[in-house]
Amino acid sequence: MKQFLKYLEKDAHLSAEELALMCEKEVGDVKRLIDEYEKSGIILGYTTVIDWDKTDSEYVGALIELKVTPKMGSGYDEIAEHIYNYPEVESVYLMSGGFDLAVTLRGKTMREVAVFVAQKLATLDAVTSTATHFILRRYKDHNVIFGSAPTDERGNIL
Repeated sequence: MKQFLKYLEKDAHLSAEELALMCEKEVGDVKRLIDEYEKSGIILGYTTVIDWDKTDSEYVGALIELKVTPKMGSGYDEIAEHIYNYPEVESVYLMSGGFDLAVTLRGKTMREVAVFVAQKLATLDAVTSTATHFILRRYKDHNVIFGSAPTDERGNIL
């Protein structure tokens, strides 16, 4: 049912009837499968991708790189759990490369994000350094493309 999960991931709004038709399964089987996947934690939630730039809501998105010292016995899990429980935090990823955790968050202003990093993230004992990158524009997020890129009079992408 890998294809079934791909369909659902791409469009969580699909009905059981539509999924059954697409996967050549019975509607009852699809409903049971969805229920089973939800109970077992394979399906963790459903989300809507919103283009906030088209609303009157103002916000700033940021990606913060964190270098941390893992804890004996729990590794990175304990610090990641502490961080993802902040309501401002949208995602936390364990990374390979030059830093350990990637944190994405949303704030009302750049200052609000900076204060969050300075007062809540940088002060954690396990955090050894931070680097904040502000998101200037989303082109694609969660497999959804956000309009076309703006161009100048010559057609060059701005």
